[in-house]
Amino acid sequence: MQLIAAFLAVISFAFLARGAPAPKAHAPIYVDLQEKATHTLAEDSASGMAENNLAEVPTGEKEFGGIKFKIGKGYVQLGSPHFKTERPEKVEGIKVDAIVTRLHILHATCYGTGTEVKHVADDTVIAEYRVHYAGGDTHTIEVVYGKDVRDYWFNDSSPGVKRGKVAWEGDNEAAKKLNSRLRLYLTTWENPKPGKRVVGIDFVRSKDTPTAPFCVAMTIE
Repeated sequence: MQLIAAFLAVISFAFLARGAPAPKAHAPIYVDLQEKATHTLAEDSASGMAENNLAEVPTGEKEFGGIKFKIGKGYVQLGSPHFKTERPEKVEGIKVDAIVTRLHILHATCYGTGTEVKHVADDTVIAEYRVHYAGGDTHTIEVVYGKDVRDYWFNDSSPGVKRGKVAWEGDNEAAKKLNSRLRLYLTTWENPKPGKRVVGIDFVRSKDTPTAPFCVAMTIE
C-alpha cells in the first residue's frame, strides 16, 4: 500500500507541475534619458548638415538586437570640436536607482570617419559611462571604437564591431545622398557588483578624439 501511495503521489506531482504556469521573466527596467536629453531624434545633427538626423529610429517600446528598449524623443549627444552647435563634454547624473545585473546600451558616435576628420583608429577609447553605486563606489565602462561602436554612418565596405553588435539600421536623406546608411550599436555590460544598487551614470566624452558619442537608450536587467 505504501508503494502504491508513493506512486500515486509522484504521478499527481508530475501532473500538477506540467499544468503549472511557467515563472514570469522579470520585466526590463528602462532608464529614462529624457531629463538629460541634449538633442531630439527628429532634430538635424549639430554638425549643421541638413536632413542628417535619427528621425527613422522607432520610438516607444521596441526591440533592438534582441533587447527591449524604450525610445523617447530625445537622446544624449556629447560634443565634438567639429560641431557647429555646442554640445556638452559630459552629462552627469543619469538616474538609475536600481539593482543592475546587466546594462544594455543603444549608442553610436559621430565623426568616427568621414571627409571632415581623420579616421579614428580601432581600439581608441572615445567615451566612458561612469557607474555610481550606493555608498560611493564607481565603475567605468569604456566605449572603444571598433569594439563597441563605430560611426553611425556606414556603407557596404564599413566593418562591424568586435565586442558589441549592430542593433539597428536605417536611413536619413543626407546619408542617402552620399550612398550611406545609419547604424546603432548594442553594448551589454555585466555588472561586477550585481548586489549593489546603482544610483546613477555619467556619460563622458574623451577629449583626445574628434568623435561625438551619443546614447539613445539604456535597459537594465
